[in-house]
Amino acid sequence: MKGLIGKKLGMTQVFDEAGAAHPVTLIEAGPCFVTQIRRADRDGYQAVQLGFGEGRAKQLTGGRLGHLKRNDLPALRFLREFRVKSAGEVKEGDRVTVDVFVPGDRVDVVSTSKGKGFQGGMRRHGFHGGPMTHGQSDRQRSPGSRSSTTTPGRVYKGSRGPGHMGDARVTSQNLRVQLVDAERNLIGVVGSVPGARGAVVVLKEARKQ
Repeated sequence: MKGLIGKKLGMTQVFDEAGAAHPVTLIEAGPCFVTQIRRADRDGYQAVQLGFGEGRAKQLTGGRLGHLKRNDLPALRFLREFRVKSAGEVKEGDRVTVDVFVPGDRVDVVSTSKGKGFQGGMRRHGFHGGPMTHGQSDRQRSPGSRSSTTTPGRVYKGSRGPGHMGDARVTSQNLRVQLVDAERNLIGVVGSVPGARGAVVVLKEARKQ
């Protein structure tokens, strides 16, 4: 099973053997612990649940602490499930590190994007705005007409316009692993990863390789 939970640290660049620079996002991934294995005959699907981020016991609910205590695991703040076809040799209580990935692997990275608050149509959807002339004094950044009059007499659901931007689950697909540092639990993927510094991210084997 190839999957980890980690924390985004930020971006930097690394150089390969040929001297070419690659922009990478550094992620502190793991160590994670296998907290539960979901089985098709019992749960209806196959999955492996991992835990990450040791915290204080009083930060967790009693149910979470009891769930972790079954395998004598520490107080883990973040739990995520990874769908698998077969759990293989993985057992509850096992420790998973960045060694499951090697440079050259392709991964999908899931996180929550930065929240931008309420934004207009130009910033949220890239609208070009109204003309700067012909008597317009306050419509330059307006989204323009939203619909017609009698028919349909309303704005269709799903129409693009101003509204809340960001703070949504985003997946960056098919990123290449450029760096794996097992001593410091670091993994570097080429390109950008959603979320702010310190955001919790999920790495899993890419689906569209």
